[in-house]
Amino acid sequence: EVQLVESGGALVQAGGSLRLSCRTSGFSYEHYAVGWFRQAPGKEREGVACISSGLGDTYYADSVKGRFTISRDSAENTVTLQMNNLKSEDTADYYCAVDYGGILSSIRDAAQYDNWGQGTQVTVSS
Repeated sequence: EVQLVESGGALVQAGGSLRLSCRTSGFSYEHYAVGWFRQAPGKEREGVACISSGLGDTYYADSVKGRFTISRDSAENTVTLQMNNLKSEDTADYYCAVDYGGILSSIRDAAQYDNWGQGTQVTVSS
């Protein structure tokens, strides 16, 4: 059974950092890609970053490039989103999701992802 569980969300001041974790089970990063998404109140869910299957190419939304880093640890079955220099506009619920398509060349639309975690809340105070 495929499962994803996010953790690490918190209240943080602008300029600060957070590290979100997505603990996964039931699939291999060798074959499946993982993405991080976020959804702020009243807004659509948007892709933040993704890591492709295989070699693990990474892709980022323009709004987070240079500030966020996605990585994976196959031994720990964890995909991590390191978020630095946080801004108030980063406030949202963050979700990780698995894409059975595997090889990605971009983040792709949320509808393309197959299984989702329950989310973790990030609040950035200005």
